[in-house]
Amino acid sequence: MDDKVCVGAIAGSFGVRGEVRLKSFCAEPEAIGDYGPLTTKEGTSFTVTVTRPIKNGFAARLSGVSSKEAADGLKGTQLFAPRDALPALPDDEFYHADLIGLAVLDTGGAELGEVRAVHNHGATDLLEVFKRGYKSTVLLPFTREAVPTVDLTSGRIIADPPEGLFPE
Repeated sequence: MDDKVCVGAIAGSFGVRGEVRLKSFCAEPEAIGDYGPLTTKEGTSFTVTVTRPIKNGFAARLSGVSSKEAADGLKGTQLFAPRDALPALPDDEFYHADLIGLAVLDTGGAELGEVRAVHNHGATDLLEVFKRGYKSTVLLPFTREAVPTVDLTSGRIIADPPEGLFPE
């Protein structure tokens, strides 16, 4: 799945004619249908046609889905687009999928952990960092001050976390 990026998820059926409720994870949410056929983890491919905006997402038609029961059966399914179909990003922006799994080091080179997830609760992105031997994760603000360097080629992030954020 390294050559694919999750761009949305099916939240269930919408109506009785086979439309689905679609959550878009794209920067421009309505563009989810523009990335060509989207695939599931299992490899099923769908052509997506967004029909209209609805509360918390979009109503959409998927190729091969023509009944409410078929749409209901897809609830929770993630949809992936080929990485090369997505727009190129500026130097200081990253796809969340590229950050997950990166090693996190402090400015002295000591290991702080590994990125498990990227969250956004409104103010800024937060990197969920897990270190072996610890019971819980740490949420590191994904700002230029706290994360001055992201090196995708080397698979690491250099962090300058606020004092006391990481346990000793």
